[in-house]
Amino acid sequence: MIRVVCFGLAMVFVMACEDPEPLPPTPEELARLMDPQTCGECHPAHLSEWAGSMHAYASEDPVFLAMNAKGQRETGGQLGSFCVQCHAPVAVRTGATTDGLNLAELPAAMKGVTCYACHAVSAVEGSHNNPLVFSDDGVMRGGFADAAENPVHASSYSNLHDRDHLASADLCGSCHDIVNPLGVHLEQTYKEWKDSLFSDPTNPDRSTCNRCHMPGRTDVIADYEGVSLRRHHDHRMPGVDVALTPFPDREGQRAAVQLSLDTTLSARLCVGWDGENTRLLVQMENMGAGHAWPSGAVQDRRAWIEIIGHEGDTLRFSTGQVADGEPMTNLKAEDPQMITFGATGYDAEGNVTHDFWDMVRTESDLMPSPIPHLRGIDTGENHRNYNLSFPGAVDRVEMRVRLRPMGLEILQELIDHEGLDPAVKAAMPTFDLGSTRLVWTPEAADQSGCVPALSR
Repeated sequence: MIRVVCFGLAMVFVMACEDPEPLPPTPEELARLMDPQTCGECHPAHLSEWAGSMHAYASEDPVFLAMNAKGQRETGGQLGSFCVQCHAPVAVRTGATTDGLNLAELPAAMKGVTCYACHAVSAVEGSHNNPLVFSDDGVMRGGFADAAENPVHASSYSNLHDRDHLASADLCGSCHDIVNPLGVHLEQTYKEWKDSLFSDPTNPDRSTCNRCHMPGRTDVIADYEGVSLRRHHDHRMPGVDVALTPFPDREGQRAAVQLSLDTTLSARLCVGWDGENTRLLVQMENMGAGHAWPSGAVQDRRAWIEIIGHEGDTLRFSTGQVADGEPMTNLKAEDPQMITFGATGYDAEGNVTHDFWDMVRTESDLMPSPIPHLRGIDTGENHRNYNLSFPGAVDRVEMRVRLRPMGLEILQELIDHEGLDPAVKAAMPTFDLGSTRLVWTPEAADQSGCVPALSR
């Protein structure tokens, strides 16, 4: 590089001491960086973990594809890139798709939330609906300031990619906070985190999305000369959704989801007798999630508490006892004491709707995000207490919290109207949260008549 320095009328040409500015990548070089397989040449473990993740599945998910097709048709195409901007951000960025209806025709590198979709982001200019700025400069960003030089890409430290920095939640939150075209805040995971104690910069226990969803281990993070042992961040990134069709590492993903769910909620069950009725007090607290529970697309989630009371071998009462393959909502209409968690969407006429593009308001009942206690005093805002009463006496009560990532009745609508394969509905799991599996007996109860969760 040559700089021109002017002193009055004299001009002196000075060779610059600094390194020349890197040339921008060619279209071919950029396309290669956008391909996860390129990343896998040096980062095979990361690629293997990501390949079974919901980020990789985001454009393959038949439920997403059916829902997007329905939304495009019912809005006359006005839905546009609303869904696909988060389910295939690189495809939208490059113009390979505008509505997600042609995803099946695109190369694999354009599908899902790829390596490039995160590591090429240089800024976040909003709080929802993917307000990401892609650098497209050939620089891959991460949480290390001293990345090894290599011939594939330049590297740069970014606090958006550093799980120890609160700003990293902004990157995740960009697509984990969704406002529909009518202004309804459908998904609030990022907002829930911001309202929690974990986002407080003065809190010594502050935490970010990646500290939970991308646990670290010391390992080789790149198969390249000169790379030392580093903290390897697990790229499986489990939440609650799982692949419903053949996909890499399905069992591993499901196990990771289960492991996370097993320590999310704290539960306590108290049983008493008033001479005529068995009285139950169920105490719940969100202890493990950095957001509300459930979270994400809560209008689609189905979560509830199952409680069964016996006297000897005789069933005396039950609530929330949903059969396999039965929509939870069917039982809720007949079970007035059933405890559920989730949200309901309503259209402009006040009717319940599962179509997010028609929702003008929602009503929710969630376990709240862990919030700071007032000067160390528990205000009770973190807890939920539920009182139930059933006729007759019992000597054994069993309880568990159950979760389906998506309601079976929603999947049935897509089967009936969008041609979704019924096998997808059959593959929808029902998770039990390990820390909420309680068994009360008079012998196991404490002096208050309560039992804590059984250890798994």
